[in-house]
Amino acid sequence: MKDVIIIGAGGAGLSAGLSAKENTDKVLIISKTFPTHSQTVQAQGGINCVFDTKNDSVEKHIIDTYNSSKHLSDKKSIETMCTNAQDTITWLDKLGVPFSKDNDGKIEQRYFGGTKFKRTCYSADYTGLKILHTLYDNCIKNNIEFLYEHILVDIIIENSCYKGVKILDLISGEIVNYYSKTLIIATGGYGNIYSSHTTNSLSTTGDGLGVAFRKGLTLSNLEFVQFHPTALKGSNTLISESARAEGAYLVDDNEERFIDELSTRDEVARAIKTKLLNNHNVYLDMRHIDIESLKEKMPQELRLIKELLNLDVQKDLIPITPAAHYTMGGILTDVSCETSNKNIYACGEVAQNNTHGANRLGGNSLLEIVTFGKIAGKNASKKSKEIKESDTFDKRNSDDFIDNILIKDENKSIYLIKKELSSLMFAYAGLFRTKSDLENLLEKIEELEIEYKNTGISNKEKKYNKNLLDYIELGNIILLSKLTTISAIKREESRGSHYRSDFIETSKNYEKISIIKNINNKTEHNFEEIL
Repeated sequence: MKDVIIIGAGGAGLSAGLSAKENTDKVLIISKTFPTHSQTVQAQGGINCVFDTKNDSVEKHIIDTYNSSKHLSDKKSIETMCTNAQDTITWLDKLGVPFSKDNDGKIEQRYFGGTKFKRTCYSADYTGLKILHTLYDNCIKNNIEFLYEHILVDIIIENSCYKGVKILDLISGEIVNYYSKTLIIATGGYGNIYSSHTTNSLSTTGDGLGVAFRKGLTLSNLEFVQFHPTALKGSNTLISESARAEGAYLVDDNEERFIDELSTRDEVARAIKTKLLNNHNVYLDMRHIDIESLKEKMPQELRLIKELLNLDVQKDLIPITPAAHYTMGGILTDVSCETSNKNIYACGEVAQNNTHGANRLGGNSLLEIVTFGKIAGKNASKKSKEIKESDTFDKRNSDDFIDNILIKDENKSIYLIKKELSSLMFAYAGLFRTKSDLENLLEKIEELEIEYKNTGISNKEKKYNKNLLDYIELGNIILLSKLTTISAIKREESRGSHYRSDFIETSKNYEKISIIKNINNKTEHNFEEIL
């Protein structure tokens, strides 16, 4: 038995692993993909931290984060993240993250949306990737045990007490039980409910959220999905906020600017979407920016623009469109990262710890996943010392979950279901929403859910079966699409990333977090005051 099992090997999971390792050697990180494939690599632009205390302050960082959240966050959580920012950056720097530095050896900082100060540290435009690789290197150096290509399919809970997890080995096709005193869920967000319209990797399918909901854990704020303003049109490849931070303009067909490029992401994304709905194209204009500066600070994005669109940023306008990028909702936790179930913690994008609220401030995602990843690892490992190892639970690994999938006939392609669902979600639960659209969407999701349950996959083998993984992921995507739509119907106001065309005002009555739970196999939704 382990002291701590961590599901997920992105920035949050690896930070949790290193932190837990300080208190116990019995740490196991289980990952669906290899850690270097994590969604964390998509965080290109940077990580926030106040260094310039003459012009900026931690208090201003707290205020900017709270204002960006549209007052739907807990200041205790924000204060924890912002006051620990220097410690977080120092820790990463000591681990070996190659931050961009000035001639004096100090970490460089840039502007980001939603703030008037340079407080975003970066590593060119590879910040998330560099942080992730450095964390992984240090996990290996510290002899932390990993299981790759294993996906969470269930949590073992007996008499309301956490015992372990059921994990599908994607190589053998067999389900194996793993037991631990505490669990940290760090499986990332649910961006692939918009699978054809997202910057997220294909593996960001809400697995931890789906399993958590089915086991009765409380989820929160699923209606809040952040659409990044600038993805390359036709590929959904992210062009980071760093481009606008370095001075890029957003222009329409007449080459006219129409929005403050460094406004909050919800405002910028809706302004772009409005142009597109009115049959205008929108472009990123970098022609006026010094090319040598761009080569130094945005080498990856210049390469992607050239390779994917064959365009030259010195001569051409770059066509862009908003795409789903970050999910603010998740498993509800307190500031200690503890969930509604004893001995289960959550951190990173899978968690809703009342930090981001209705709209995440750019540059806060990496800060949040590392800061709260460390907190989760520390608290879970310390808690494990209070728990006696138990041998009273069922240790059998037998499970008919996979067999029940493989015996089904393929009546409809799961890939067609996924494509239809993505189009519906983007059309009716995207940047603009109405009650009638959302209610029609919910009916269509339920129809697709029935089709999903009544179909199987063509590949009936257990070993190396990618179809099997896709089937399981689709089940989670459908569930999260349904829960997101229900949550969006219930919130009859516009706030941050949730914009209701039929309720365009922000209402004091909804200055509460949304709660959605599975109680006796029934979905129940309500609103609660922010603690």
